[in-house]
Amino acid sequence: MSSQIKGGKRKKMAPHDEEKKHFVLVHGACHGAWCWYKLKPRLESSGHRVTALDLSASGINMKSIEDVHTMADYSRPLLDFMDLLPPNDKVILVGHSQGGINLALAMDKFPNKVSVAVFLSAFMPDTLHQPSYVLEQYEERMPKDGWLDTQFASYGSDQNLTTSMLFGPKFLSSKLYQLSPIEDLELAKSLLRTGSLFVEDLSKAKKFSDHGYGSVTRVYVLNHEDKAIPEEFQRWMIDVSGLRNVVEISGADHMAMLSKPQEVCHTLLEIAHKYS
Repeated sequence: MSSQIKGGKRKKMAPHDEEKKHFVLVHGACHGAWCWYKLKPRLESSGHRVTALDLSASGINMKSIEDVHTMADYSRPLLDFMDLLPPNDKVILVGHSQGGINLALAMDKFPNKVSVAVFLSAFMPDTLHQPSYVLEQYEERMPKDGWLDTQFASYGSDQNLTTSMLFGPKFLSSKLYQLSPIEDLELAKSLLRTGSLFVEDLSKAKKFSDHGYGSVTRVYVLNHEDKAIPEEFQRWMIDVSGLRNVVEISGADHMAMLSKPQEVCHTLLEIAHKYS
């Protein structure tokens, strides 16, 4: 902990006051920047800069999901944002749920612009398998009735079909928001948009590289009460990737930024202080 002289007396400074960070928040499938509304002001009140992005066809982004066929297209707002960052600027990427795949794309392309990447109950790929691997494993392990009332459909040409998805009220209330305030569940019901996991595209994509994605420091934030991406599957991804930087949050559902916003904020500040 550092200190500074003020009025002739030495005043202690909190570790987080030493240097201001820039957090970039990336939402999960069917959601948007709106899901960070509790976390963003908490990080900003600590003096940090926060950017919460709407990915393509998400939140208030004007694109329709039918116009988005690849994970790169879906990630375009994030990739464009990273491209426009000054060369010496480094950000802390935070990806939730499917947002972990978006992080991987950005890390692979702009490794020198990321000080640390935080996977918050997120899908975390490795460099040994296809980018679709963790999603395919997730779908294989999901019970047949596990998706409940989630709606699936296909769009695109016969040669380039993409599967869309939209979470239903039962899936939201029992798998994603079961510990979150009822107001946040109602907010989600109003603001969700049809999305896609883009598994078809990712199954044909190049593996993430060791010199790009694999070179960036990663931290996984594991939520014990997550019923969407269960703890067992989170730990499996951690083991497959060989990751050792793991932080655990108790009492948080899949939407940890809504069910435990203060705990998530504190965790991110600690990660930023330690790794960036």
